[in-house]
Amino acid sequence: MEHIYQYSGIIPFITLPVPMVIMGGLLLFPTVTKKIRRMLSFSSVVLLSIVMLFSLNLLLQQIYSSSIYKSVWSWTINNDFSLEFGYLIDPLTSIMLILITTVGIMVLIYSDNYMSHDQGYLRFFASMSFFNTSMLGLVSSCNLIQIYIFWELVGMCSYLLIGFWFTRPLVGTACQKAFITNRVGDFGLLLGILGFYWITGSFEFRDLFEIFNNLIYKNEIDLLFVTLCSLLLFSGAVAKSAQFPLHVWLPDAMEGPTPISALIHAATMVAAGIFLVARLLPLFLVIPYVMNLIALIGILTVLLGATLALAQKDIKRSLAYSTMSQLGYIMLALGLGSSRAALFHLITHAYSKALLFLGSGSIIHSMEAVVGYSPDKSQNMVLMGGLTKHVPITKISFLLGTLSLCGIPPFACFWSKDEILNDSWLYSPIFSIIACSAAGLTAFYMFRIYLLTFEGHLNPYFQDYSGKKGSSFYSISLWGKEGPSPIKKKIIYYLY
Repeated sequence: MEHIYQYSGIIPFITLPVPMVIMGGLLLFPTVTKKIRRMLSFSSVVLLSIVMLFSLNLLLQQIYSSSIYKSVWSWTINNDFSLEFGYLIDPLTSIMLILITTVGIMVLIYSDNYMSHDQGYLRFFASMSFFNTSMLGLVSSCNLIQIYIFWELVGMCSYLLIGFWFTRPLVGTACQKAFITNRVGDFGLLLGILGFYWITGSFEFRDLFEIFNNLIYKNEIDLLFVTLCSLLLFSGAVAKSAQFPLHVWLPDAMEGPTPISALIHAATMVAAGIFLVARLLPLFLVIPYVMNLIALIGILTVLLGATLALAQKDIKRSLAYSTMSQLGYIMLALGLGSSRAALFHLITHAYSKALLFLGSGSIIHSMEAVVGYSPDKSQNMVLMGGLTKHVPITKISFLLGTLSLCGIPPFACFWSKDEILNDSWLYSPIFSIIACSAAGLTAFYMFRIYLLTFEGHLNPYFQDYSGKKGSSFYSISLWGKEGPSPIKKKIIYYLY
């Protein structure tokens, strides 16, 4: 067991060779690199699978022994300051590693076919692999400075991925909006880190918690200043996990490719804020005002996201606001001190939402086969309907994700959301009523998406359009055909 933990430090770097080889190859040997692009994408899946097996082994060790392993080495040392880097393996890290790798593998496999027609195929996989590397480094970090470094790398990768189709005007605006909004939270996070270092003299989690709790117990610290620093730390999570009022970047992030939406909204960027709050929960627990504010922000986000999702016509924006609402449930649970329920719902929601986003990508591709690239038409649920016979497998998978997200037993989200609702009732009946009402709204808007998309009859507009263009629907599957070449040429024409 000790032998396995000693090599855990290489986890963030196992997937790093792929983006390095791709970017270096595109700069030095572009022709050869493009010819072996499928080999490089396959390598990214294989390397992430190795990380998944490594992480699974670590999780099993955590289950059997419940031990915590930490390894650090000094980076900078002088008389007054010491900076150490390393890695920390505990139950929270193990769970996040499994979540990131499993969802990441599914998205990478899906992306191979989804992006096969795109000229930026290699650039896409390089950014995705580096995104996974940054997130793996973030969850295994052993101190606040190391978390902040990987935190910024995750933000940089999300900027590149949201702005992947940068030639489109709306895409440039969307990635800049996401970048600037997250900079607001990141600046607050940096100030909070520096404030707690000034208070405790340490960036390490265990030392930070022990020193801080002793200062609180002995009443040797200014509570107003501590509360301010805690709120600054929390502001980073508010922006990254799209909580009110820094949620405005999330729906515009849908301008990126659909696999990016699945990755950002399931296992990586939005999960980073939840992870930060869970990691620093021992710090927040001794400050009741901060815990109450976390719960309040969570319940406001739950209600706001659910109501905004009701009015959306774009299928991806509806799922984006749904993500915002479900992350509000998780933040609510953390504010109540129920970290177990929060992480449980984070996991169940991640798999359900990844399934829904990947299903929406199949739908959008099928619609684009008829109308070409036109988000106003190919992503508009009002213009859809009757797609069951065209994408039957997608319908089944989308229905399963819908049932889970709505909390229908025996699907996964029922168990996690029910635990949060129970804890919210014990905390405040008002919060519980709002959370239960939002759960009902979740069922309404998710079945609205499903019924508008798959049931009824195909919109006459598309029937006429299909007849005029001589096109037909086709479904993008993981191992199937890529679709008619004229359609792919038309899509590439619209993209570039």
